[in-house]
Amino acid sequence: MAEIGKDIIKSAALLTSGELVAIPTETVYGLAGNALDEKAVLQIFKSKNRPSFDPLIVHLAGIDQVYDYVEFIPDELKALADAFWPGALTLLLPKKDIIPDLVTSGLGRVGVRVPNHPLTRSLLELLDFPLAAPSANPFGYISPTSASHVQHHLGKELAYILDGGLCEVGLESTIVGMEQGQVIIYRLGGVSVGAIEEVVGKVLILPQSSSNPQSPGMLKSHYAPRKPMVLGDLDELMQQYQHEKEGVAILSFRRSFPDIPASNQVALSSSGDYDEAARNLFSAMRELDETNATLILAEELPEIHLGKAINDRLRRAAAK
Repeated sequence: MAEIGKDIIKSAALLTSGELVAIPTETVYGLAGNALDEKAVLQIFKSKNRPSFDPLIVHLAGIDQVYDYVEFIPDELKALADAFWPGALTLLLPKKDIIPDLVTSGLGRVGVRVPNHPLTRSLLELLDFPLAAPSANPFGYISPTSASHVQHHLGKELAYILDGGLCEVGLESTIVGMEQGQVIIYRLGGVSVGAIEEVVGKVLILPQSSSNPQSPGMLKSHYAPRKPMVLGDLDELMQQYQHEKEGVAILSFRRSFPDIPASNQVALSSSGDYDEAARNLFSAMRELDETNATLILAEELPEIHLGKAINDRLRRAAAK
């Protein structure tokens, strides 16, 4: 089981080496890893048994650091940051390339937050990287508000639990962003609608509140390339589209196809490694979208390990 303590120096060393550490915030405990390290981020998904690549929230020590990782902050959202940071508010902002696609599920915006807990703020000030930190619980279960909650459910998945006592808010952060000049609440949380509207005026609340910023749960078609994608058995699809082979691109789990130009096919993992396949998924779809092909043919993975998560994204990409 994980060690529990209040040692931020040890926590910083573990995080720097790529390990996961549970951290206290005023909302809930987070399962934290280096947000710039894809292996650490992937381990977060695996440890939580997360069924899909839900975007992760990135935690920083202060607003000055945010500009290192986002392109800009709209005036309305900057006003909210000034009013509520540090605190239970997450802002959805256009990300810089330094933030891996795995963190944002391939989306162009990243959720960022400055948490209001003295231990975690001190920890963040020691680090030269931000922390990706969803709630430190198995996916779908009640969020943890104490170190013992984390130990009970994820103690075997962690190197260390930073014990900051009971969470002050005990409710996840409110997620806010903007679309076409409109301030939008994507998830209700620790900062009330009324408090937000006192700063920026009337806001739009999405009808389905979700823990997933710009939630793929609200859209059947998502993560989709510009080119049409057809999902199925690749041998059958190749037969079906045999007269269009010059215009076809292939996204496979581990196979290669001699009849298709090498530039028009990507195997997510030639060794059949699910972790590698997950890391490569979004970049592979982008790569094939940039080819001269007019159609992308793809196959699902076995529904084991991270296969279920990868298939979820493939199905959304192929849905029309």
